[in-house]
Amino acid sequence: MDNDSIDSLILKLHDVDAVKFGEYKLKTGMMTPIYIDLRVLVSHPALMNQVSSLIYQRVQEEGLQFDNVCGVPYTALPLATIICSRNELPMLIRRKEAKDYGTKRLVEGSFQEGDTCLIIEDTVTSGTSILETAEVLYAGGLKVTDAVVLMDREQGGVAMLASQGIKLHPIISMFKLLNVLLAAERIDAQTAQSVRKFILDNNTFSSKKENGNGVSATKKQRLETELSYGDRAKLPDVHPLASKLLKIMEEKESNLCVSADVTSSEELLKLADSLGPKMCMLKTHVDILKDYTEAFNQKLQALAEKHNFLIFEDRKFADIGNTVKHQYEGGLYQISSWSHIVNAHAVPGPGVVKGLSAVGKPMGRGCLLIGEMSSQGSLATGEYTKAVLKMAEEHTDFVIGFICGSKISKRPEFIHMTPGVQIQAGGDVLGQQYTTPEDVLFNKGSDVIIVGRGILEAPDRLKAAESYRKSGWEAYTRRLSKTDQ
Repeated sequence: MDNDSIDSLILKLHDVDAVKFGEYKLKTGMMTPIYIDLRVLVSHPALMNQVSSLIYQRVQEEGLQFDNVCGVPYTALPLATIICSRNELPMLIRRKEAKDYGTKRLVEGSFQEGDTCLIIEDTVTSGTSILETAEVLYAGGLKVTDAVVLMDREQGGVAMLASQGIKLHPIISMFKLLNVLLAAERIDAQTAQSVRKFILDNNTFSSKKENGNGVSATKKQRLETELSYGDRAKLPDVHPLASKLLKIMEEKESNLCVSADVTSSEELLKLADSLGPKMCMLKTHVDILKDYTEAFNQKLQALAEKHNFLIFEDRKFADIGNTVKHQYEGGLYQISSWSHIVNAHAVPGPGVVKGLSAVGKPMGRGCLLIGEMSSQGSLATGEYTKAVLKMAEEHTDFVIGFICGSKISKRPEFIHMTPGVQIQAGGDVLGQQYTTPEDVLFNKGSDVIIVGRGILEAPDRLKAAESYRKSGWEAYTRRLSKTDQ
């Protein structure tokens, strides 16, 4: 690629105010002294054509092999459109929001499962935007091996994407841009130096404590996290109930499930009403209530509607299919009539899921399989957990996720919920082991924290619930940003 054409492009980008100096906030949340705003390209067709030509020139120089092209929404979408139209290449469109009619697909266009898609992007800082688009493409059965970007801010995006099997091919680097603008006297030496220092001091991808692949184990696990709750809710294969829960979590900014292990119906209803705004889900043990009545269930359902949370009866079904079917729909508690979600052990084999599904599936209910437990000496580990994962994958029309200590599936449609969470890690005399929201959500990749005694035994339960909600949400947003803090 001709250096003169790159230099010319950099000056033109500066002319149209696509390169700004000052104090700006990036998508990652960090403040930066330089901002690349390529959205202005749509108002400058000649410049847009030049950018598109250079991107395709890089594609040809690298000899990239692909079946179709996808531009990251929204700025790179018109660039991809021009490239594909001019060169008669098949193009795909990734929606940021699924339609609520028609196919409801997040990837529009014609393609075959196993096709390789080339991603086009305008600017890369951490690489998150490309990875988010790749995750949607993966969910649609596509492969992603390469991405071409106009501007690489040189803050770790190349390394992060490489760790995920995606090679990034930049057209312009940040240091190249600074050198050209400095030589043309568009900026002074002090400005160039301050930007260089910022770039060097704010790398979003660290290789400290590396494993054999050059990525720390904790970092690698975070990089394998799925889309945001909201984006996952729109995936075409996500269970409707899982989608509802993910939307609730996004809207309420809460991944808190309160474990209401109390023995009084009145106390449980008071808890549900007072803590309802703070939680996405309420977990019950209906069989420990001393004064259970059918009226209680009706009141609990009304509170779930009022405060927009789901009800999870922690029944832990563990019998043959015919027995759990009766336990779920009948008896004193008639669990299927009021609980959105139940859970089950995998010990009996797939019959337990089939029995529950026969009752719950027509009602739009969902089930969590117990893949791991928080009690000391639990046998739910290793091969057992793998068997649970396989069972879930074979019953995605009813199983929506797992009770587990950490993320056990890479499928973004599954929800991971972790019990035994307290602000202070530790344990009790009966073998319960506690871990922190930060560890569960940020390090271990789970989605929902289940908190019981940390809230129930607090002097101010509402204040404690807000503390857990805030702590859990902050850990999740940190994980999503994929930056070291």
